[in-house]
Amino acid sequence: MRSPANGGKILAPLLPELQRPAESAENEDSGGGASFSSAVFNISTSIVGAGIMSIPATLRVLGVIPALVIIAAVALLSDVSVEFLTRYTAAGESSATGSYSGLMAKSFGFVGSAVLQIFIALTNLGSLIMYLIIIGDVLSGNRTEGVDHLGVLQEWFGEEWWTTRSATIPITVFVVMLPLVLLRRVDSMRFTSAISVLLAVVFVLISSGMAIYALFQGTIKRPRLLPDLHNQSFLELFTAIPVIVVAFTFQFNVHPIRSELSRVSDMKPAVRVSLLLCTVIYAVVGLSGYLLFGDDTMDDVLSNFDKSSGSPILDDVVRLSYALHLVLVFPLLFYSLRLNIDGLVFPKSQQRPLTTDAGRFLLLTAVLLGLVYFAAIAIPNVWTVFQFMGSTSAVGISLIFPGAVVLRDIYSISKRNDKLLAGIMISLALTTSCIAISSNILSLFGGEVKSSSTN
Repeated sequence: MRSPANGGKILAPLLPELQRPAESAENEDSGGGASFSSAVFNISTSIVGAGIMSIPATLRVLGVIPALVIIAAVALLSDVSVEFLTRYTAAGESSATGSYSGLMAKSFGFVGSAVLQIFIALTNLGSLIMYLIIIGDVLSGNRTEGVDHLGVLQEWFGEEWWTTRSATIPITVFVVMLPLVLLRRVDSMRFTSAISVLLAVVFVLISSGMAIYALFQGTIKRPRLLPDLHNQSFLELFTAIPVIVVAFTFQFNVHPIRSELSRVSDMKPAVRVSLLLCTVIYAVVGLSGYLLFGDDTMDDVLSNFDKSSGSPILDDVVRLSYALHLVLVFPLLFYSLRLNIDGLVFPKSQQRPLTTDAGRFLLLTAVLLGLVYFAAIAIPNVWTVFQFMGSTSAVGISLIFPGAVVLRDIYSISKRNDKLLAGIMISLALTTSCIAISSNILSLFGGEVKSSSTN
């Protein structure tokens, strides 16, 4: 563009990084500066959260073979969904399609974007509430299936006022989590994410070691390779599938992580490395937990580690490593929650990034953190949140919306196989979701059909 005020010289266009050709977008620097390893840690941390505690119970319900096959299948579908999202983002590389909600707005207008943001907010809010409930259970105990389970602090120091949930949860929130949620860049969390992944690996190593030891001692529980169709209904089996979908729901963090990469072309391999790592973690933890506890495997497998191994030290290390893992996952999901709530509540302020508006940033942080805290105190059981989240918002984010973007095909870049795969993704998601919701409603209102979380 020539400017008369500058002697007719050619000026650089505004936001040149948003005006480069789509075909070269994946090969140029984004200017974010984040590394490949940073992306792997942040993606892996987004995936491995409450999923670890639920996978052993999923093997109990589905049987070993179907559960492991479904875990691998959902991981593959998650990779496909991310590929769909990044392909359409690159094809229309601009401020309008640089985010998941922007891509949905381009494809389906304001309604599509708003629905996605609501789903992401509900999923992240539900996950964060679950994290606080689990942390409270680990530190201060809970009552599961009519049995009282002491928390680590109660085992160490007895039942004091400061070992109760009403004390441990606020201390955790305001002393540990608040400084982390005040970080304004995803890449700033790369070190906490690395530690979080390491703690997940510690959990895997200890639980698998305990399973191997039990195998040599001859005390291993005999696993069921296939579902017990005599004592389980198909509704119950389908209810377990969305639990796995929740465990692989991370698509809402793809665009924030991608935007900070120094090379956006690193995003696809980073996603695949993360999915492979998390699939292995889920498979090993699921097998170890199910082999250790068999049909006694609880929905929250941490409750099974309540002095179950004969080694109180190992039990405490397992539970504390998992709780600390969730503490470090918390800020990454909170980042996404705050960003999407900002887009819904302050749509006219989007020209000014949230991270540069201190007032807006602090207001949303305080309100959302307070909401998560009070919800975690009010809700006694983590599964009250988990059941419906897995069969509604998480399924939409990870499978339905990416498939819908491909079927809409605003840039006419989808091949026939892409649309076929997108249709299959949506059909499977809707089928399992509807069945799971029906089962959960029947269970909630005292029906005879019980969901996997009450088996």
